[in-house]
Amino acid sequence: MNSSPLPEIVCVGETMALITPVDAALSHAHEASIGLAGAESNVAAGLVAAGRRAAWASRLGADPLGARIGSELERRGIDLWIENDPDAPTGVMFKDPGAEGSAVYYYRRGSAASAMMPGFLSAERLAGIRFVHTTGITPALSETCRQMVDQLFIDARAAGARVSFDVNDRRALWSMEDAAATLARLANAADITFVGRDEAERIWGTATTAEIRAYLPGCAVLIVKDGDIGATAFDGDADPVFVAAPTVDVVEPVGAGDAFAAGFLAATVEGLPLTECLQAGHIAAERVLTIAADMPPIG
Repeated sequence: MNSSPLPEIVCVGETMALITPVDAALSHAHEASIGLAGAESNVAAGLVAAGRRAAWASRLGADPLGARIGSELERRGIDLWIENDPDAPTGVMFKDPGAEGSAVYYYRRGSAASAMMPGFLSAERLAGIRFVHTTGITPALSETCRQMVDQLFIDARAAGARVSFDVNDRRALWSMEDAAATLARLANAADITFVGRDEAERIWGTATTAEIRAYLPGCAVLIVKDGDIGATAFDGDADPVFVAAPTVDVVEPVGAGDAFAAGFLAATVEGLPLTECLQAGHIAAERVLTIAADMPPIG
């Protein structure tokens, strides 16, 4: 029997092996690094870095890339709630850095994680968990993943956990029509929802924080992030709370949104006021913005 403390937060979603060329563009590179990429595991790493107990729940291929992902997350102190699939591979993502930004190429169709099914995490499995966190990437992976997320919201509530949802729209994964409807439904149903202001405008046509709140009146706490300007929190019918973003010399923006969510959730679990939760989100995002990595450094 596992006697380790129960995680406070479980983060659910796919993590892929990340291949990045190191000596040239992808089409001409002779050398590459192997890392990992996954929004939900980024959040789990950020939570552990903030001193919280966190688990990452997903499916991996029974292959070397899956083993590599699992060992790296375990090294970071994240509890692994995973299934290994002998018949489906671990997803892979290639990054192609360029002067105008990085292009990414996904090889995740038919991956082990895309086969997550409704009931992947039952209410019994989630008993005692305080938060379940997932993102809009997960329902875009497959129809069964979409059904799984719907059931996850139900089972988390049945277990007494609160649901945290980061909209995190990925244009390459599904149509705008499917994304707009599904993401709005899930964002509106969550207890805490994170969304970028520009992201919301792109998928829903909501240009201001007030318009986003009017579009998503159902979620208890709505966090609207507006890049280097700051973040606004709406908590029920109370007046919105805004905290400006710190000035940062950005090295790499990827992963900053996940870090913000981790910082905010860690402070929420600690019971801090909303203003301090937003500040904690900004501080966590700043740590990731100033390094060339998606996750905070260990230690």
